Amino acid sequence: MARLNLLEETRFEKLPVSVFENPKAASLSVAHRIGDLIKKKQKNNAQAVLGLATGATPIAVYAELVRMHKEEGLSFKNVVTFNLDEYYPMQPNAAQSYVTFMNENLFDHIDIDKNNVNIPDGTLSLEEIPAFCLDYEKKIGDLGGLDIQILGIGRTGHIGFNEPGSAPNSGTRLVTLDDLTRRDAARDFGGKSFVPTKAITMGVGTIFKAREIILMAWNKKKAPIIKKTVEGEISSEVPATYLQLSEHVEFILDQDAASMLTRFDTPWLVKDCSWDDLALRKKAVIWLANTLKKPILKLTEDDYNNHGMAQLAVEKGPVYNINIDVFNKLQHTITGWPGGKPNADDSQRPERAEPAKKRSIIFSPHPDDDVISMGGTFIRLADQKQDVHVAYQTSGNTAVWDDDALRFVEFNIDFSEKMGLETKELKTLYQDMRSFMEKKKPNQIDTPEIQTVKGLIRKGEAIAGARYCGLDDDHIHFMALPFYESGKSQKNPVTEADVVLTMELLQKVKPHQVFAAGDFEDPHGTHIVCFNIILEALKRLAKTEDWVKDCWLWMYRGAWQEFETHEIEMAVPLSPQEVERKKMAIFKHQSQKDTAVFPGDDPREFWQRAEDRNRETAQAYDSLGLAEYEAMEAFVRYKF
Repeated sequence: MARLNLLEETRFEKLPVSVFENPKAASLSVAHRIGDLIKKKQKNNAQAVLGLATGATPIAVYAELVRMHKEEGLSFKNVVTFNLDEYYPMQPNAAQSYVTFMNENLFDHIDIDKNNVNIPDGTLSLEEIPAFCLDYEKKIGDLGGLDIQILGIGRTGHIGFNEPGSAPNSGTRLVTLDDLTRRDAARDFGGKSFVPTKAITMGVGTIFKAREIILMAWNKKKAPIIKKTVEGEISSEVPATYLQLSEHVEFILDQDAASMLTRFDTPWLVKDCSWDDLALRKKAVIWLANTLKKPILKLTEDDYNNHGMAQLAVEKGPVYNINIDVFNKLQHTITGWPGGKPNADDSQRPERAEPAKKRSIIFSPHPDDDVISMGGTFIRLADQKQDVHVAYQTSGNTAVWDDDALRFVEFNIDFSEKMGLETKELKTLYQDMRSFMEKKKPNQIDTPEIQTVKGLIRKGEAIAGARYCGLDDDHIHFMALPFYESGKSQKNPVTEADVVLTMELLQKVKPHQVFAAGDFEDPHGTHIVCFNIILEALKRLAKTEDWVKDCWLWMYRGAWQEFETHEIEMAVPLSPQEVERKKMAIFKHQSQKDTAVFPGDDPREFWQRAEDRNRETAQAYDSLGLAEYEAMEAFVRYKF
């Protein structure tokens, strides 16, 4: 029997969903539920049997459980755990092993009996795996089943490593990993080619036997698969949809992961809305125009009435006035003067006219984000004689191929010899580098010397790109924020030093404009860390510095995603010639050309992604009835 849902707002949702403001709040909720279960079992002198997951999603849950153990005395002596999965083959002491993950994030910090820890064994021979899997199922059954199973969800819709095509009654077994799953894991292994093709996983049927199932998901990257899972039809192509059949499941989401659910994405379809909200009106009208493939000014009252927007038409109509209002709001986002047009009426422009010459800082998380994401605007600001600075927040030294590093040292040796300079020490260093690289394991941290060479390669490329955009060298800044310098994809925690370095540069320039990456879906997580550092620095400076009151913070995207049309507050149109100039600026980053070390799951080169996204933004405006441009770069103002 289908689950009874009495709420109109969630009528498209086929299983229970709880949405939290952010991942931290959601993680605390899950951790406390687990803690309550453990304590309840302790009172009854019983064991708590937990099904655990790995990956980025549950890390904060485990951190809170560790805190509860250390600060509140929560004991895990009565806890037995079963992990969902493990790569195959995999040594338990490997950095990518889920044994390593669980020890580092949970087991090494609590008082659990290690004999009560069960994780699929990635060292077995193929012949031993069937018997191991049967025994894994038997162990769970002998303990009375799992009390709680926590899950993440992959972008293929997998739970555990139950990939598309998995059966709802499947048990623990060896499986072949989907290509997208392997691409998502590539950064942990130093490239997709090093990611195992198989894994041992609990089955969907095993998961279903748990008395309580909690699936967690954070960030917008998970939003599409969450919508499919929660609102779509049950399908073996999206194994997580099988959870719709469970009476004991709950999805715990942050706002970003839930953002594509109907009640959040198009709320007018499921409830009455407050249409005094201009942003909501803008979003709804653009949605209607895109749904019907009509320009905004051609939308009719019937269009509104037939697509869930009758309330808007009645309360704010006539509809043509609504259309005109939204059309004008979009029109006013377009500007060829991203630094503000001097001596112009700025009441309908996204940027201020005064001061005519503004000081701007473009913060670039990696050494190429500036030109990839806003290269056209960068060039436009410089051409219009704004006082532009660029600040490269990190060295980007983990994203250079080893052979590029060797090639640059070889050049240095050859050049030094041609100039009659001593090369003995350089040759020794070169041989040490080669020896290390020949024995280097996947994702192994480079030596400090190799990290330095790779960082200098990125630095030289960034200088070339910034110069091409029109900057003098004294306006090019390399911050080398300490959090990044771990030598691996997993970075260090942010410290006071990161914030202080940022404050010092801001105080030196005293910018009227700050441009920062708002592209939070980058696979490394570097963008959001860099943005939060800038934000913290500005907030602190705002307490004592008057210039901060006149400083506007603009977010840009382009490397990994783009803003939705209704979100855009400044759209800078690019001519065909400016698109070409932007491409040439990106080409200065030769180490990222052809095949980048961390390309994500997009097969296009970065210049192609940027060009396509900029053209798509222009086409989106054009389809809504606005002027047709070759390309556009989009920005959203962040008010702090």
